[in-house]
Amino acid sequence: MALVRRGRGGYPAGVRIVQIDREPFHALAYLDAAPRGGSQTRELPLLRARVDALPAQLDALLVTSDLQGRAALAEAGGALRLLGEALAEEYATLAALDLVPDPGFTGVVLAGDLYAAPAADRLGATGDVRDVWRALAARFRWVAGVAGNHDLFGKPSEQARFVREPGVHLLDGRQVELDDLGVAGVGGICGRPGKPNRRPPDEFVAAIRRLLPARPHLLVLHEGPDGGPHRFGNPDVRAAVDGRGALVVCGHSHWHDPLVELPGGTQVLNVDARAVLLERADG
Repeated sequence: MALVRRGRGGYPAGVRIVQIDREPFHALAYLDAAPRGGSQTRELPLLRARVDALPAQLDALLVTSDLQGRAALAEAGGALRLLGEALAEEYATLAALDLVPDPGFTGVVLAGDLYAAPAADRLGATGDVRDVWRALAARFRWVAGVAGNHDLFGKPSEQARFVREPGVHLLDGRQVELDDLGVAGVGGICGRPGKPNRRPPDEFVAAIRRLLPARPHLLVLHEGPDGGPHRFGNPDVRAAVDGRGALVVCGHSHWHDPLVELPGGTQVLNVDARAVLLERADG
């Protein structure tokens, strides 16, 4: 079933997840920074989930965040590249084997923090993530999402050019319509201005609240709501989004279980250090 706009009054309820696998269907090995220095090997899990509806133009959405690692890239001769670049290459390989939907009919949603130090040996590194966005935009139908607090996009003039590149939709306080899907987003985190992608808590929550009257299908945040015990997040964000319909996609704080439904019925999908492939339930 396609998602259809209801005229000037806004959109129907957001995309709703009806089932999510507990075990990944694939995993991508990568290096990330070890807590006591150096690097360690980890695996990025790829999970499948089913949703009640997607636009007719889309077969799936690939949703991910906090890809703070490096992996060998075949098209770069085995050199280490940002994990998001490796994910783009890996997905194309899986698609060629008919194991995942065609990337040409798959949108990508990014919830931020896509950078890692060149040797993947330093925690909390901040840097340019345009190569990840470009690698995904080159293969997939489109890429939309937000910046994390460790993401840079070059100098201001370079970022201004980057956001005009084909297939790229970097969101911060705005909504776009992509294949009849309303995608809104607010990037960064609450914090003292002066470091990248931080704003005072009241401004952060106000930016989210301004997006909700348009009733987006997806609301993409880096810093998301809390979701109960062991699901850390921002309680003020929870108060702002619960009961407003949109499927909230977030990262920043890792949850063991990626999906929760808040008391008001809003679903929150946490994709920190994981990728989730959302497919139509009747597919």
